[in-house]
Amino acid sequence: MNKAELKEFLDHKVAEYNQPKFIETDPIQIPHLFQQKEDVEISGFLTATIAWGNRKSILRNAKRMMELMDNSPHDFIINHQEKDLTRFEGFVHRTFNATDLAYFIAALKNVYINYQGLEKIFTDYSSDKNTQEAIHQFKKIFFELPHLQRSTKHVSDPLKNSAAKRINMFLRWMVRNDSQNIDFGLWKKISPSALSCPLDVHSGNVARKLNLLQRKQNDAKAVAELDKNLRKLDKTDPVKYDFALFGLGVFEKF
Repeated sequence: MNKAELKEFLDHKVAEYNQPKFIETDPIQIPHLFQQKEDVEISGFLTATIAWGNRKSILRNAKRMMELMDNSPHDFIINHQEKDLTRFEGFVHRTFNATDLAYFIAALKNVYINYQGLEKIFTDYSSDKNTQEAIHQFKKIFFELPHLQRSTKHVSDPLKNSAAKRINMFLRWMVRNDSQNIDFGLWKKISPSALSCPLDVHSGNVARKLNLLQRKQNDAKAVAELDKNLRKLDKTDPVKYDFALFGLGVFEKF
């Protein structure tokens, strides 16, 4: 199909999947449990961090994390003491375990107390063109406290050629304005046009079938190629097509 036909097809799929029913089975339902901005950010970040593998397992473990923080993640992170971290013993989601979670809680406290929160860091380092440098700088700040090397793998770095799927997804949640109230649009100083598509095996396979992506590996170079082609279809809101690519891949086995 030509460019106009492809855009019409994908816009139709965006309208089909960018709907409230999408929330029912998606990890984005976790930050939707909260009203306070900081709770939405923190729950979204932690949920995105473990968003790989079985979706039911992701949702179960993300809810468990929130329960362990008394369903007040910002308050818990800011005010917790060392002894409070014993409650996380035994928590595990695939390779993300209680040790990693304890560090993430300490790092988030550092981010909110010393850097004015997640939004400020990403806003300060994002450009009009993309957010990839911001992700790189965020990871440096996030791991400035003493930590085990094993924990660093849970925040990807696109400048080291990672597709950084989970953190790009988190940024979509926080930045993109969504008339259907799925994405939150909380962070107003980052343009949705600068966002990158969360690239995984499903969206990657669909993108290749639609000739939106030639590169075979799902890495940062593939993200840049896909971003370039999606921006040709909608330069102001390119990551809306994440709904189409993901829906076609997961729900339609396109």
